[in-house]
Amino acid sequence: MGASYENDRLQNNAGRIFEALYRTDSRRPLQSLPVDNLVPTDLALRLVQDRADIDISGPEFNFVRSIRVFDVRYARQHESGRDGDCNRSATVVLGTYGTQGDFSWQRSSITALPEAHVGLEGWGEHCPGIYHRSVFVDWRDYEGNYGFEQVNY
Repeated sequence: MGASYENDRLQNNAGRIFEALYRTDSRRPLQSLPVDNLVPTDLALRLVQDRADIDISGPEFNFVRSIRVFDVRYARQHESGRDGDCNRSATVVLGTYGTQGDFSWQRSSITALPEAHVGLEGWGEHCPGIYHRSVFVDWRDYEGNYGFEQVNY
């Protein structure tokens, strides 16, 4: 069972807010943004979809460019066959932010993972059985302090 509550007073307030922000005559709106800076919502979303909506190319935004996202889509190591051959395979990609906040992925490797990453200890050594998947994000904040998070899945 659903219920609803309608209040004429609330509806009237919405109209009053609209009237306060936009005049019906030829004068400028009372809002803080000039009329010529208004951008339709769908266009604004397209403009900022792949990059920052402000200039972040300066050194004060280096913390954004320091963010790295390692996606260990899988890493597997196991012995196989009578000879005890060690089979290793992995897919690791690295996501980084560019000068203006544009994000991109590139191929990476197990050896590129930061020391703080856990779950692949023993990779390449005497072939212990390993199956690992994770996303690891690290960064340096604006003061240069190192931080990271890891999610295994």
